Amino acid sequence: MGVIKAALGDALLTSMWVFSLPLQRIFTGKIATFLGIQTLPLVTLFITTILVCFKVSIFLWIGSILGGASFNPSASLASYAAGHKKNTSLLSMSVRFPAQAAGGVAGVKAILGVIPDEYRNILKGPSLKVDLQAGAIAEGLLSFGHSLALFVILFRGPKNPALKLWLMAVATVALVRTGAKYTGPSMNPANAFGWAYVNNWHNSWELYYVYWIGPLIGATLAAWVFRFLLSPPSTKEKKA
Repeated sequence: MGVIKAALGDALLTSMWVFSLPLQRIFTGKIATFLGIQTLPLVTLFITTILVCFKVSIFLWIGSILGGASFNPSASLASYAAGHKKNTSLLSMSVRFPAQAAGGVAGVKAILGVIPDEYRNILKGPSLKVDLQAGAIAEGLLSFGHSLALFVILFRGPKNPALKLWLMAVATVALVRTGAKYTGPSMNPANAFGWAYVNNWHNSWELYYVYWIGPLIGATLAAWVFRFLLSPPSTKEKKA
């Protein structure tokens, strides 16, 4: 029963996250236009980072209310591989991953159902802009960098919660910008699945190789690197 409850929480949180992603881009454009700075890329990027910081704080809060729900299979697997999810198993993830994917589909369908026509041209999910092998490597490296950065910030970074959130947002935006010319990017298999399902390529090898296998391997490797090389000493080790 606990696994089912966790899976339902994951599905709900993932649907909300995927729904919010296009809105983030729209809000950035609206704010930049209102301030008359839409021609200044660095300032626009700063606005995006602020919005991401604010959004991540909200979703972390919602996730805690839902009992530790997650909206990203890569993050779930990384936390497990790093040893930070003692009550999680591979069996439970085999239930939660499909729930997150279903949440991704629900989120995409929901945003497509309510968004005004004038914004539909920017409603695009992750798309492969390089060959299959390069795409899988890119998603793997991006997910590796993202997961490792988050681990370092959360467990070895500043103690100030606001500064942690800001650094997490900066790392996320920087990697999204870096990966835009390769895979979109996604760094979130559930988000990629949602858009693939709606656009009818959810049964393709491209989806699973590039947007699932790549990120999951990258996130797992990042977790192992942090766990065995960078993880702070435990309380027992400090006392010894």
